[in-house]
Amino acid sequence: MNPAQILMTAGLCLIAVAPAKADLRVASLSTITTDLAYQVGRGHMTIDAIIKPGIDPHEFEPTPSDVKKVADANLVLLTGKGMEGYLSKLEEAAGGSGKFLNVGKTIPSLTMTEDGKRMEDPHWWHSVENMKTATRVVAEAFENADPLNAPSYEKNASTYLASLDDLERWIRLQVAALPHDKRKLVTSHDALQYFAHDYGFTIYPVKGVTTAEDPSSQHVKEIIGVIKNQGVKAVFFESIENPRAVQQISDETGTKTGGTLYSDGLGDHEGNTYDSMMRHNVSFIVEGLK
Repeated sequence: MNPAQILMTAGLCLIAVAPAKADLRVASLSTITTDLAYQVGRGHMTIDAIIKPGIDPHEFEPTPSDVKKVADANLVLLTGKGMEGYLSKLEEAAGGSGKFLNVGKTIPSLTMTEDGKRMEDPHWWHSVENMKTATRVVAEAFENADPLNAPSYEKNASTYLASLDDLERWIRLQVAALPHDKRKLVTSHDALQYFAHDYGFTIYPVKGVTTAEDPSSQHVKEIIGVIKNQGVKAVFFESIENPRAVQQISDETGTKTGGTLYSDGLGDHEGNTYDSMMRHNVSFIVEGLK
């Protein structure tokens, strides 16, 4: 082999082992956006889940380690609509808001009254249609941040959107078995408005949109009255909520407990993807209210 051939062979070897591009580094401020990032970006990025299953996003405060992960990320995903009350701290630490993607920004908001104030309901992901919008938003952001792998992101998004279509059909089929006059949900806090809007439920929350304060004794009495007057068949716990108030209501009304729902994020094992979370919630709701 002559010197030119040796150099050419060495060059080819270097090309073969050199990575085409470093991974895109994404930080996620919700278990919902973490799963979404994986579904759309799998194989092409490192995902730092700042909020993990079992953590209350309403009460979360980032640690110095979390701040560093956000600062090091190329893109930071958040659900928006006021859920991340600590956001300004992270933006300041990261040098501005430029790399923060507010996934829920373009999703139409439902509103509610809390302490006499009108506010956005931040739990938009309980609508599958909203999750489809979020998928498109995330896919476009990944394609813009990493054009080399854009075809892969587009393909993954298309596959995931098809699975969301299947999920939507399944949910409507399950809910159709529940008469409209039985679609009444008593839950730990007001997190299922988007679900109720899409599938014709009425929500009677024990707490408001946040989880910070315990309900007043007067409000608990009002919920007990609603359950008796409306003939509500079951009350539901939530995975990260103290069950005390809901258990009290169940005990005083004789209403059964329909199980635990995932409202503010995904579960650790069961309900650890968006699809499995929605299927879990719908199965428990329909079975509990029959």
